[in-house]
Amino acid sequence: MAGKPERGLDELYRDDPERADAVVFGRRGALKGASLAAMGAAVGAAIPFADRMPSGLVPAALAQGAQGPKMFTFEGKEAMIDLGQRPLVLEAPETLLDDEVTPASKFFIRNNGTPPEPPSDPKAWRIRIDGEVNTPLELTVGELETRFPLVTYQLQMECGGNGRGFFVPETRGNQWGNGAISNGSWTGVRLADVLRAAGLKESAKHVAGYGADIHLSGDPNRVVISRATPIEKCLEPHTLIALRLNGEPIPHIHGAPVRTIVPGWPGSLSQKWLTRLWVRDREHDGPGMGGTSYRVPVTPIVPGSRDDGRTFRDIHSMWVRSVLTNVANGARFPAGTREIPVRGAAWAGEETVSAVHVSVDFGATWTAMEVKPPANKYAWQRWSGKVTLPSDGYFEIWYRATDSRGRMQPHAAANWNPQGYGANPISRAAILVG
Repeated sequence: MAGKPERGLDELYRDDPERADAVVFGRRGALKGASLAAMGAAVGAAIPFADRMPSGLVPAALAQGAQGPKMFTFEGKEAMIDLGQRPLVLEAPETLLDDEVTPASKFFIRNNGTPPEPPSDPKAWRIRIDGEVNTPLELTVGELETRFPLVTYQLQMECGGNGRGFFVPETRGNQWGNGAISNGSWTGVRLADVLRAAGLKESAKHVAGYGADIHLSGDPNRVVISRATPIEKCLEPHTLIALRLNGEPIPHIHGAPVRTIVPGWPGSLSQKWLTRLWVRDREHDGPGMGGTSYRVPVTPIVPGSRDDGRTFRDIHSMWVRSVLTNVANGARFPAGTREIPVRGAAWAGEETVSAVHVSVDFGATWTAMEVKPPANKYAWQRWSGKVTLPSDGYFEIWYRATDSRGRMQPHAAANWNPQGYGANPISRAAILVG
C-alpha cells in the first residue's frame, strides 16, 4: 500500500513549522540543492540571498498561511484585521498607517466591554473628579471647553498588547501584530489643569479612570476596566482629557464625547466614555490592575510557565517599534525592479526614535533610513528611504527601530509573560520581484 504523500512546504509551514524546518534545513542548517529548490518553490521564486538565510527561519511568505488574516469592515472604518467581535477588537494593517496623522477611519479598535448609547447632548455629558482632592468637581463637557485652555497635539496611542502575536509559545489575549497603534491629532484640556482646579492633596498618588461602557455580562454594577496612572504622568502636559480627534468630535467607538489620552503608555490607561477620575492615595485595585494585567516580569520567567505576577512591574513607557506602511507583506513587483522606496513610522513610548534600519538580505547587512523628528513629544516619527535588489526573486524587507537610549528591536520577542506584553521583534515583509 502506497504511503501518504508528503505535504507541500507551504502546507507544512502553515501546519507544522518544526517539521518544515527539519525537511528544508536538515542537520546542516543551510539551504542547498533540493532543499533550496523546495524552499524556492514554496515561496514562489528563487531566493537570491539564500546563503544568508538564518537556519530554521520560517519565511514571511508562509508564516500566515495562504488565507492571510480575517478582515472585517466596521461602519466608518477601512477594512481591518478581525481579532474579535465580543468585545470588538480590530487591528489596522500596517499599510493603513501611511498617513502622518492617522484618520479616524484607520484607528484600531480595542474594546473591553459594550459601548454605551451615544448621549443626546454631548455637551451635557458629566465627569466627576473626586478622592484625594480639596474640592471635588463635577463638570460637563461644555464646561471643560470653556473653563480650561484647549491644546492640540499629535499623540501616539498603542494597545498594551501590541505585538502579542509574535510570542512563542502563544500567550493569552488578542493576537495583535504591529497595528494596534495610532497617531491622531487630539484636542482637549490638560488633565493637570483639571486636577489642580480640584486641589490635589499631598496624599494624591494615582488617578483611576472609569467609563460608561457596559460589562459583557450585562451587569450594570460590574466595572469593565478601571486602571490608574501615577500622579506624575497625570501632571505631564501632554496627558489630556480629550474632546476632539483630528478637529472633529471623537467618534463614538473611540470614546465620545470625552476620554483621557495618556500618550506613550498602554492604551488601557486612556479611558473611553469617561465618567469619573478618582484620585487615590495608593495603587489602584480596579479591574485591569495587579497580578499579570498590564505587567511584565522584572526578571525573565520560563516561556509557557504559570506565574501570578507577584514579582512583575506595571508597564509604563511602551517599547520601541516600527511599521512599514507602503509595502505590504506579499507584494509583487515587475520583473527588473531593482530599487523600491520604503517608508513607515516608528515610536518609542517616553523616548524618541534615533534610527531606523532596513535589510533585504535576511539581516546580514542593514541600510539606515531617514528619520524625521516628532511633531511634538509623544508623536510617532516618519521614516523613509529605499532598498536595492540585485535581481528578480524572493526577498524579505526587514525593518527595525532604535530608541534614544540605544535600545533596538530584538530579533525575537523577549521577556515572555502570560498576557503577552512587550513583544517588539524586528518585523519583515515578503516581496516577489518578477
